[in-house]
Amino acid sequence: MRHPTQSDSRNRPLDLICLGRLAVDLYSQQVGARLEDSSSFAKYLGGSSGNIAFGTARLGLKSSMLTRVGDDHMGRFLIETLQAEGCDTSRIAIDPKRLTGLVLLGLKDRETFPLIFYRENCADMAVSLEDFDENYIASARALLITGTHLSTQHVLETSLAALRMARANQVKTVMDIDYRPVLWGLTGQADGENRYVPSEKVSTHLQNVLPLFDLVVGTEEEFMIAGGSQDILAALRKVRSVTQATLVLKRGADGCNVFEEAIPDSLPSPFPTFKVSVFNVLGAGDAFMSGLLKGWLDGRSWEESCRLANACGALVVSRHGCAPAMPTLAELDYFFNEADLSKPLESDQRLQRLHRVSAKRRPWKDLGVFAFDHRSQMLEMAEKCNADPARIPQLKTLFVEAVEETEKWLRAQGVDHVDVGILADERYGQDALNAATGRGWWIGRPVELPGSLPLRFEYGRSVGTNLISWPREHIVKCLVLYDADHPEALRTEQETQMKTIYDAAQASGHDLLLEIIPPANEQVDPDTQVIRAITRLYELGIYPEWWKISALLKAESWQQLDELIDHNDPFCRGVVLLGLAAPMEEVIAGFDHAAQSKHCKGFTVGRTIFHAPSQAWLAGHINDTELVQQIRNNFEQLLKGWVTARQKTAAVA
Repeated sequence: MRHPTQSDSRNRPLDLICLGRLAVDLYSQQVGARLEDSSSFAKYLGGSSGNIAFGTARLGLKSSMLTRVGDDHMGRFLIETLQAEGCDTSRIAIDPKRLTGLVLLGLKDRETFPLIFYRENCADMAVSLEDFDENYIASARALLITGTHLSTQHVLETSLAALRMARANQVKTVMDIDYRPVLWGLTGQADGENRYVPSEKVSTHLQNVLPLFDLVVGTEEEFMIAGGSQDILAALRKVRSVTQATLVLKRGADGCNVFEEAIPDSLPSPFPTFKVSVFNVLGAGDAFMSGLLKGWLDGRSWEESCRLANACGALVVSRHGCAPAMPTLAELDYFFNEADLSKPLESDQRLQRLHRVSAKRRPWKDLGVFAFDHRSQMLEMAEKCNADPARIPQLKTLFVEAVEETEKWLRAQGVDHVDVGILADERYGQDALNAATGRGWWIGRPVELPGSLPLRFEYGRSVGTNLISWPREHIVKCLVLYDADHPEALRTEQETQMKTIYDAAQASGHDLLLEIIPPANEQVDPDTQVIRAITRLYELGIYPEWWKISALLKAESWQQLDELIDHNDPFCRGVVLLGLAAPMEEVIAGFDHAAQSKHCKGFTVGRTIFHAPSQAWLAGHINDTELVQQIRNNFEQLLKGWVTARQKTAAVA
């Protein structure tokens, strides 16, 4: 094969610039229904260029998005989503006069997906020369442009300018034909599903720009429109007559062909794709392109690049959505080496879990979490103080004010390696949850019915249904009274319930925190109880993102726990300590060994912080300001204890 990139381009800051569509996709969640009958939608990043920028960043390329979004909530969502995946967004301009593009999509069956583009004068179609310069284009190894951004005079001129800059600076140019007749004005506006309408005007338009590309990728229908013929070989020959680009023909379930020279008399055997169960084909092309560009820019052979591209496409057709369905390198490694492709990929639990946990996630620092998800205890306290239980929500809202002030105090002290958070319930703490959400805090909320043994859920058996209404940033917390030596019937019930909430969180996309509290047993070392409980749950295939436990008493127990987590779940997000209403000094003393653990991230403590101040406030002995100050004092004392313990560990190391 011809080497895809100039050898001296590998040191450039960017691998790829994607110029083109960036929009919000709203996917119907009612699979099989007409779009008319859809009742709820999932919101994803969309637009072919946006999907490719996202997909290539997920695969490890240094990608950048060049486009515009509106000065609106959806535009901010798109920028934040790309940033979270590691994509450069510095050249996404904010357009104050236009809205971000929007697409509504249905999933009628595996091949049918009603689709409506809401793109009347949308922001990405206004991307302009004002939004970039030649130095930016020259900073990349490759520039991708999609066909939609050749469909109107303004974006055509912008695209041509970018192409000229690219070619003047040895930047490889890539075209995704991305033919959508509706966006060329060739169909009714609601006919976004239609992928092919012959048009001599469009064919001529495309042929005028094809000479500017080094790599052209498209489906059979897209090469037919580019070549102006419904005979695929004739169309390919016409395309070849106007460009020396490498042509990659996507042939759906059959695979793909690569043409570097003359077009043969018949289509050769394709680089084969992977035969998998298809959920829907939406997004497969963008996933294919992401994998192809990863291989191409890494200098792999066309056979290797197409194998990677076909695998990416195969994984995406088994899932809901485009961008969020894009695979990670860890998934691809498993797909190539271990997955059973004879079975539906959507039923492969290990693959689905890898998709969740191997993607980029927010890296939490050490954690200081104020836990006030207590319900029965709060009610009992109010009754003892002869206070109206209706005051409890106000109390918990004041707790949020205290955490806000503590966060400011931390930053003023120069402590930037600790994140704060709360653990709050919705029964009495919904206002507190609402106030805390969106601040970037660690936020957990409980699902267990307080004190239940066997475990019961606050919302009944259909716990997963309740999670639909939770913000994605909220963490599912489940406290379980559990011992691996429980009588078999009780142990089985507890384990079944934990598997239920684990599966529900997997489906909803929320992190799960399991708080494991073994019963007191003078005959068994408490550290051993915790280690055995976690070992047993891993054996059952339960991998929560977070563990919450009492402070282990011995340094060797923490070492054993670290090794247990490393062996079973390298994607575990951490361990946090509970307080169990212990005195402040006792809680802080437990930090010493915990701070030496690689997996312990900090604490989630409640009654040690709030009990005395809350009782005084409910009894009318202190006012709001005094409550907030006393809560802060206790919370900040714990934070100082944790920071000091970490510093001791660092000094010894």
